Amino acid sequence: MAETTYWTRALQHPVSRRGVLRGAAVGGMGLAGAALIGCGSDDDGGDGGGDGPPASSATETGATATATEAVSTGPKSGGTWRVNIALDPTSLDPYGNLSYTTKGFAAYVYSRLFRIDSQPEANPYDQLPTEDIAESAESTDGQHWTVKLRQGVKFHDKDPVNGRELTTEDVMFSWGRLTAPESPGANLVPAGMQVEAVDDYTLQFSLAEPSPTFLEFLADANVLWVMPTESDGGYDPIANPIGSGPWMMDEYAASSKLAFVKHPEFHVEGVPYMDGVELAIIPEYANFKAQFEAGNQHSFGVRTTDVLSLRDQLPDTQWIGELTAGLYFLFFSPEDMDPNAPWRDERFRQAVSMAMDRDGLLDLQYSVKELSEAGLDVSTLWNNVIPAGHGERFWLDPKSAGQGPSAAFFEYNPDEAAKLVAAVGGADQPFKYQYTGNGYSSTWVTYAEAAGNWLTDIGLKPETETQDYSSVYITNTFRGNFNGVAFGIETPFPEPGSWIERMFGEDPANHGRINDPTITDLHGQQRVEMDPEQRSELFHQIQVRHAEMMYYVPTTGGGGTSWTAYQPEVRGMRRTRGYGGPTENTPYYWLDV
Repeated sequence: MAETTYWTRALQHPVSRRGVLRGAAVGGMGLAGAALIGCGSDDDGGDGGGDGPPASSATETGATATATEAVSTGPKSGGTWRVNIALDPTSLDPYGNLSYTTKGFAAYVYSRLFRIDSQPEANPYDQLPTEDIAESAESTDGQHWTVKLRQGVKFHDKDPVNGRELTTEDVMFSWGRLTAPESPGANLVPAGMQVEAVDDYTLQFSLAEPSPTFLEFLADANVLWVMPTESDGGYDPIANPIGSGPWMMDEYAASSKLAFVKHPEFHVEGVPYMDGVELAIIPEYANFKAQFEAGNQHSFGVRTTDVLSLRDQLPDTQWIGELTAGLYFLFFSPEDMDPNAPWRDERFRQAVSMAMDRDGLLDLQYSVKELSEAGLDVSTLWNNVIPAGHGERFWLDPKSAGQGPSAAFFEYNPDEAAKLVAAVGGADQPFKYQYTGNGYSSTWVTYAEAAGNWLTDIGLKPETETQDYSSVYITNTFRGNFNGVAFGIETPFPEPGSWIERMFGEDPANHGRINDPTITDLHGQQRVEMDPEQRSELFHQIQVRHAEMMYYVPTTGGGGTSWTAYQPEVRGMRRTRGYGGPTENTPYYWLDV
């Protein structure tokens, strides 16, 4: 693939590696692991380490021991990968909505031009974009790109597409779906970006300005999924999804399971290793934990409170430990929804932030004290509006000197917070405090409840409403169409600029419809800055400005170490970032049986 100067230079800044550990070897260092994050949960909604709809994570938990997998003769073909997901996909149309359940399903069936590379033992945030259905991407100026498609990429052999070759006509059709005014993801496309088909295998992209992250954009699982042109009226793509991805949907029984078989003409030679994937739809943590203990699931996201007991119970279990790139946060209704709300005053928002006991939340979610005392290596980092999982190249530590005076707004200080609330006059105004009660995990609900309780401690009067994920939260509240204060999880974007665009730009899911001229200017500068150090500094400046205004209140959800357990026979484990695990990870898993 073509590597820009930006990427060549950026990767000279190393990020710590994570280990794959046999349970018998963890001793005093640690298990390590990742579970549902981002717009999924990071503990007990597990899909088996990021291969189902929720997505991946990165690690930055300090020095860790590394143990290799048991000696084997090499990858073996056959078998079925069995894991669980907590929810049905909100839509089987990759352009149906912005839900993690939708994007995760798409990664089984459909392809992108580029994907995120994934390798065993590698931190996913070290990894460059690599080709998916594209063969190459070239640019001399970072603004005009020629993308060549692989020749011979085949769609699934299903009527009416019948395994025909994928061409630029299909890419252009899919681009039209992405950029249509009604598309939920239209605003993920940078302003002024244009594409045209030169021939059946050549695309020409023109950007409004040079970009250091164009290949990241093409690899982002939130954006462009290639569908065949026949899906425009020739068949029902929801009832019969047809793509060119590694897996073909074989069965979908709502609230029960999703089943896939491998695409025998997949364009990456030799994979998938397994014959199929079965996703059991199991909302309850106790049930899928029992399935793993019985050997019926190959992997699952483990609650931190169960890590030590499961390690002792199943000593041959393998673990992966990671600091996720997730972000749990509070957000406030936009001005057009509540023009006279007390949170129009930044002092109210600062008070809400100081009401949050971030270390207490870390321990609540990640069992920091218990696991530390057991000798495990756990993260105690605090998220900024860019999550800690992105590492110090982009994340600004709220406890660091670089945060400046606004670091005070991250500290737990309920007395000062109560004074600010009184000064604003917000103590006597009841408001709705809302979050989804069924979109993530039971631990998520406990976390949201704790945050709400701390609001009452500073004299506020929240009135709690738990919302259905599909019909209310992701379709309305997440998109800023609500009154009051909400608690949510942000999408785990693989490229940090996407966080700024989502939360402060023209994205329809700009939850508070925030438009801050200073942040807008800094965001515009980082989009075209080709020097890695200068770009990092711009991200740090954005985080300082945001903390001064505290438009969103970052909490520590996503800042701790999450844990995924794998059965002893699983090989080829790896991680990715974003929602592309079914393409980037699952095809490379195999069973040593």
